[in-house]
Amino acid sequence: MKKRVEQHQAERGRQWQTVEVPLALPETIAEHSTPDTLILVDCLTLWISNLMLHEQFQNQIDARVDELATSLTAATGIVILVSNEVGCGIVPENKLARQYRDVAGKVNQKIAAVCATVIWTVAGIPVCIKGDMAP
Repeated sequence: MKKRVEQHQAERGRQWQTVEVPLALPETIAEHSTPDTLILVDCLTLWISNLMLHEQFQNQIDARVDELATSLTAATGIVILVSNEVGCGIVPENKLARQYRDVAGKVNQKIAAVCATVIWTVAGIPVCIKGDMAP
């Protein structure tokens, strides 16, 4: 995995600034968003996993997602969020995996609602499901 990360960093070039924030995503977007910035969040589903491991109650996760939605609405620059679609396969057998799938689906819906454009990419083909893909 370390080698994959190093390869990815080399491919994207030095102009990218990396900020690792396992939990403080809304605050980080608020801190770094300016009219001149583009923020790439990779990935929302990892943030959800981190929240589920850290927060004990669903209402705490919901509150953090609301904070993220607010930070995205207030962002003055471009924010691109990558999120994995985990609900298209079979229903997982274990309880935690089912809970994760449900939470991820609800978070994706809530965040998509505040985004101007939502693009679903399948097999490398972008499918615009909300807004306009034109720059």
